[in-house]
Amino acid sequence: MPGTTGRPPKHGPEIALSKPDSWPVPQHTTTTATSRYGTAVASSWDRVHPRLTRRACWIDHQGELPVIEGTLIRLQVEHLPGDRDPKPLWLRSSVTDADPGDIDRWWQAFLRRFDLEHTFRLLKQTLGWTRPRIRTPAAADRWTWLIIAAHTQLRLAQRLVVDLRRPWERPATLDRMTPARVRRGFRNIRPTTALPASAPKPHRPGPGRPPGSRNRNRATSHDVGKTAKRDRTLADRAQQPG
Repeated sequence: MPGTTGRPPKHGPEIALSKPDSWPVPQHTTTTATSRYGTAVASSWDRVHPRLTRRACWIDHQGELPVIEGTLIRLQVEHLPGDRDPKPLWLRSSVTDADPGDIDRWWQAFLRRFDLEHTFRLLKQTLGWTRPRIRTPAAADRWTWLIIAAHTQLRLAQRLVVDLRRPWERPATLDRMTPARVRRGFRNIRPTTALPASAPKPHRPGPGRPPGSRNRNRATSHDVGKTAKRDRTLADRAQQPG
């Protein structure tokens, strides 16, 4: 991101990420000791905005382009796994007036982005977050909270299960068990845990709708709208005849 106002002196000097001489004094600088990357130094600049151009979503914008301010963060670590020479990492947040605690939380959350992506993958593919065809937003909220409760149970049972690993998987200690591996052995801990609910009572299923009859309670159909196809870049517009 070539972060920069582009309209000095009204909006401040221009900043080039590849030119340290153009960087002003950072508002905050934090130092954190990590076990994987050594010492991590994070510097932040408040109310810095990118230089927008009339391309992509701004190609049809009328008038002067807006100023979208945010917080620019530069993260420099001491080393990478394998003793590789680390390059600085630039991040940006749309939040302004951030304090040092916000800066550390943002870059640490970015480093855990792959864990977050795998968590959403587990919720969708394994726990069935997106499987039901839910009709109302309230029902979707209830189902989401049930999925979160199930994920919490898997986390709490991390030290109670036996690792039922696949032949191609490496052995894992109890403190390194993923929720997916905990789920494999979750059924085996049920006889040893307390059961606050009463035992289920067997019963015949209901008769259901008579064969051949139609469902009179049809689901509500919501109009999702239509996306108009248009040129996204100046190059696409230049290729059109006329």
